[in-house]
Amino acid sequence: MQAAGRPALLPTPSPATPRYQQIKAFILSRVASGEWGAEDRVPSEHELVRLTGVSRVTVNRALRELADAGLLVRVQGVGTFVAGAKPQSNLLELRDIAEEIGERGGTHGAEVLSLGRLRADAAMAAAFGLPERAELFEVRLVHREDGVAVQFEERLVNPVIAPRFLEQDFTRITPYRYLTSCAPPERVEHVVEATRPAPEIAAALDIPPDEPCLLVHRRTWSWRVVATRAFLTHPGTRYRLGSALD
Repeated sequence: MQAAGRPALLPTPSPATPRYQQIKAFILSRVASGEWGAEDRVPSEHELVRLTGVSRVTVNRALRELADAGLLVRVQGVGTFVAGAKPQSNLLELRDIAEEIGERGGTHGAEVLSLGRLRADAAMAAAFGLPERAELFEVRLVHREDGVAVQFEERLVNPVIAPRFLEQDFTRITPYRYLTSCAPPERVEHVVEATRPAPEIAAALDIPPDEPCLLVHRRTWSWRVVATRAFLTHPGTRYRLGSALD
């Protein structure tokens, strides 16, 4: 129970949302809104305990997981800060989300929202090292664990790498699994950021439009060319790096 006079930083507890996840969502919302900018100091463990009424162990877990995700930097004896540049991690392991879910004993499901061709705009062309208006393949889908949406995937694919990409049934095989069977990755770039989801993404994930999310930008090279670029959006209260659902 929240003590009288204590600021209501966290929403009313829900049995479905652990308190440490609520603290993570609170911190992510401040970062996503720009209220806490790069290298800003966030409240200390002691301050968060006093303001929220949760245990120090709970606060420590929330801060530790955000630091592990590269979103916060913890300096012993000094404090915890919002990470400087948008963090790029070499520690993220390429994993098939269906495989991860299966390892946890869950059941993976996918809903394909769109699958087709598009012409690369200037930003897409630059990311792939292709001429502007070059053809790319695109897929948009939602991944679920035991019926709960845990990831919105938007992926662009170089047709040279996977010319039969559009013929696949991505309710039966994930884009990641299919692409790695066509061209094993040689180099991977990850960028992780806190964000607010676009309305259509929030609807697809079945979350409130103001729920903070973690967005992973992933670009993968095969045979010395960019094979695919993916934008993976995860609800902040359901995800941590290395595990899509706690």
